[in-house]
Amino acid sequence: MIDLYTWSTPNGRKISIALEEMGLPYDVHPVNIGKDEQFAPAFVKISPNNKIPAIIDSDAGQSVFESGAILMYLGDKAGKLYPSEAKARIRIHEWLMWQMSALGPFLGRAHYFLKYNEGKAPFAEEWFSAEAKRLYGVLDRLLIDREFMCGDYSIVDIATFPWIARFEWQRIDLGKFPNVARWYRIVAARPGVIKGYKVPDAKAEIPQP
Repeated sequence: MIDLYTWSTPNGRKISIALEEMGLPYDVHPVNIGKDEQFAPAFVKISPNNKIPAIIDSDAGQSVFESGAILMYLGDKAGKLYPSEAKARIRIHEWLMWQMSALGPFLGRAHYFLKYNEGKAPFAEEWFSAEAKRLYGVLDRLLIDREFMCGDYSIVDIATFPWIARFEWQRIDLGKFPNVARWYRIVAARPGVIKGYKVPDAKAEIPQP
């Protein structure tokens, strides 16, 4: 059994979607970051950086924090969506690190300036808006000749999807990125994605372009 500590953020949704797609049983423990519950001593023991998500695998007596590390751990545990062949893993690791180091952090900053602090820092708004468009362009070019990011559906698509699901927050017109839009609709229609997106907020709906 996996104990999932999470909240309704793109990083949190990565893991609930992965658990649903991999068919692994799990219990949900909401960590309300709006109330600073991520700083509770009990949570810090499993997530030293005070960030969701984190998991405890009671079967293995193992805790894991950081969403990318959790995705790799779960992929190995389930034997799904994370290929074991070395060359295939290189591609997976490249694009997972891209999501973790570029797409997620820079789109997160776009949310901060474009959605939550509009008009307070025009230079930052312009900069992060341009960077969001550049990153969407990278993804759009990747998807020109393939259905999913690394060929087959994988943990990379799962890692990336919840961030693209906030395209409105980033002021992105998906119509200008047709390959991303096509990929987005395919992923958004998967039953595991639909179910995992609603954790821990059962009322959450995937935005439709």
